[in-house]
Amino acid sequence: MADGLWYPIWDCGISLDHSVRSSGQCRSVAGKDLSAAVGLLDISLVAGDEQLVASIRATVAHDWRSGARTRLPQFVESVRARHHRHGDLSQQIEPDLKEALGGLRDVTVLDALTRAWLTDRPHGSVGPALEVLLDVRDALHVVTGRGRDRLLREEHDAVAALLGLPDADELLTRVSSSARTIAWALESTVRRAGQSQRARTLRVGPRRPSMTPIGHGLFIHDGEAVLGSTRLVGVDATLPLRAAVIAARHRLPLAPQTLTNLAACPDLPAPWDRQTLDLFADLLAAGPGLEAVWEGLDQVGLVERWLPEWAAVRCRPQRNPVHRHTVDRHLLETVARAGALTRQVARADLLLVAALLHDIGKVAGARDHSLTGAEIADRVLRRWGADDEDRAVVVLLVREHLTLIEMATRRDLSDPATVDAVCRVVGEDAQTFELLRALTIADARAAGPKAWTDWRASLLDTLTGLVRDRLTGVAPPVPRPAPVPTVDQASRPDVDAGRAHVRVESDAGGWVLTVHCRDRAGLFADTAGLLAAHGMTVRRARLATVDGIAVDEWLVESPGGDVPEPARVTAGLNRLAAGDRAALDAVARRRPRSGQPVTAGGARAFVLPSVGSGATVIEVRSQDRPGLLHDLGMALAGEGISVRSAHISTYAGQTLDTFYVTDRQGCELAPAAVGRAVSAVIDACDTA
Repeated sequence: MADGLWYPIWDCGISLDHSVRSSGQCRSVAGKDLSAAVGLLDISLVAGDEQLVASIRATVAHDWRSGARTRLPQFVESVRARHHRHGDLSQQIEPDLKEALGGLRDVTVLDALTRAWLTDRPHGSVGPALEVLLDVRDALHVVTGRGRDRLLREEHDAVAALLGLPDADELLTRVSSSARTIAWALESTVRRAGQSQRARTLRVGPRRPSMTPIGHGLFIHDGEAVLGSTRLVGVDATLPLRAAVIAARHRLPLAPQTLTNLAACPDLPAPWDRQTLDLFADLLAAGPGLEAVWEGLDQVGLVERWLPEWAAVRCRPQRNPVHRHTVDRHLLETVARAGALTRQVARADLLLVAALLHDIGKVAGARDHSLTGAEIADRVLRRWGADDEDRAVVVLLVREHLTLIEMATRRDLSDPATVDAVCRVVGEDAQTFELLRALTIADARAAGPKAWTDWRASLLDTLTGLVRDRLTGVAPPVPRPAPVPTVDQASRPDVDAGRAHVRVESDAGGWVLTVHCRDRAGLFADTAGLLAAHGMTVRRARLATVDGIAVDEWLVESPGGDVPEPARVTAGLNRLAAGDRAALDAVARRRPRSGQPVTAGGARAFVLPSVGSGATVIEVRSQDRPGLLHDLGMALAGEGISVRSAHISTYAGQTLDTFYVTDRQGCELAPAAVGRAVSAVIDACDTA
């Protein structure tokens, strides 16, 4: 019977695995071999004794459930190993439809996890995704006449035609989208299964969930970020952005139910306000945690609600051998690479937005994706409410994002006309050039090793040096101090009596705190530390001294949603002025151990031309963190340096702080003092 059944199938070129086992042998093999166990869970009757097949299925399922707790780690590890061998289906031009991450095998894994009674899996989107992959594989079998699972490049057109699709790119887009849906479902289901397994651990006492608050109503629960309350769902349009920023910064995925709740929030009003733009830039600057959070937002449709143009590039393949990712994945990779370069530019937010949009023009029918992308970026930024100057810079970056590398590799760098051409492109502006250079590097590194070689890097460095020499000689980037605020007459009684006066006003991005008091050494550091101790995030600040009175304006945001209390801030400042440092204890508790690095390192400090202002101007670029401004102020005070005025800005998680400082006599710093000051602020940024 076996010969009569198997050999004709083999003679037709069809692969067939076979075995002959009793019921007891099936149970024994399933207990030893994970792959066999998963396969036997799906055993189906073709012919023969129906009760025998049902008995084997029930026995194997019972053993699978009872042993799931001990076998889950090994099972998950085997799945990860398979993914490592076969890669990510969604990012491949010649994908393995079965074994790669997001392939048909992973749907079987999903079923196996649910049959272990550890968790359920997403159903609504996985079914259609599975149908797409099955249809593609069936068409591949028809086209090739063989039972293959790898979709090779030369078969794309024939398979697409058989399925009635317009072209091979549409075929790969559907395959990639389906694979990502399955991969995301698998990842969330594996987390659910692990949580269920941990929940079964025997405990003494009541079983209360462990919920660690992380701000804006979010909590850490079992390795995920979850909403503690749905009170603001359907009311606060910015809640999804806030939740995404917090989750990405903590490198946590958003829980599936939390994503579902966030998707029920209303759409962001157009145009966006400054607070929304800042939140979006913070999300892009979140670092390694961005990818997982973005994928979750994309799966529930939030990304397309913020950026409808994303749909045209989502899962779109790139056939250029230089690229290793789909268009949308390449955009996220470029954002991540740009995040490592933000301290080299003055506007980190513009760099990150340009990185997200630089290939947005790679849509069907586009002849020049740079020009198409610039038009799309202009439309997007108008809808987002970006001001005209910022919008013009980002549009230029998108339009010219290939210019520098093309100039460096295809033009004579010894010819002055090459430098002239680059300077004309950036409008003779040094800061725009630095943004374009950073975007060029991030784009090339994200594309892959073929796009960023040592040779290309050396040519770009040579061109960069020539352009910098030209631009710094033509248009030095001199910071312009903000206008000096006036003294509020209502504050005079308190100031004359030696007390601080604090006023709080609502602002679109949070609250504006206006502080009046007698100027003194360390006031800047004390105020910054006090705000950090109260849980406030400083967005921007403007400090000045008028007739011996400090007039400081701080734009702050509260992750907890609490409104700053003027009386509390005033009391804290008065205690600090009297020498009581207890008000800053909360800042010390939030720091790591002394001397431990608290940022990714690489803070930068520059001395800028003061243009006769009578002060030394120091610009500091660093990753933002709680208490950073306090540490900078203390570092300067420790060197005997007075802060005459300060201009604090935070763009996309990166600080761009400019300090006008003097010595005790109110004069510019001597060269030796400048060196000590620069060293002190860099140390303050990189260590606690």
